Amino acid sequence: MQHEEITKTIIGCAMKVHSALGNGFQEVIYQRALEMEMRHAKLEFARELEMPIYYRDQEIGTRRVDFFVENTIMVELKAIIQIEKVHLAQAINYLEAYKMQIGLLINFGAESLDYRRVHNNKLLK
Repeated sequence: MQHEEITKTIIGCAMKVHSALGNGFQEVIYQRALEMEMRHAKLEFARELEMPIYYRDQEIGTRRVDFFVENTIMVELKAIIQIEKVHLAQAINYLEAYKMQIGLLINFGAESLDYRRVHNNKLLK
């Protein structure tokens, strides 16, 4: 699996945050804690990086990604009861719009940490 070591490290950081804080906080609280944990793990990242969205090779707007890790992996955070298909579709759309191969959708809102690896199938073909 491409980028497996980095995604494992990110997920491990998220597990530490969820173990310490549990569920029930706003997304920004988990975002701040995950930032601290990823720094401790010596991951390079940008938080709330504004990235352009393109259509037909023209920029049509921007969207802030929660984390962009090691210049390769988009990390989108949620603090909701459960991940729905719409959240997965949103994460995949972001990957496609950013022309990135892999991302993580991490939900801190459930009793147990829930995470999904998402892939840009358009780049895998």
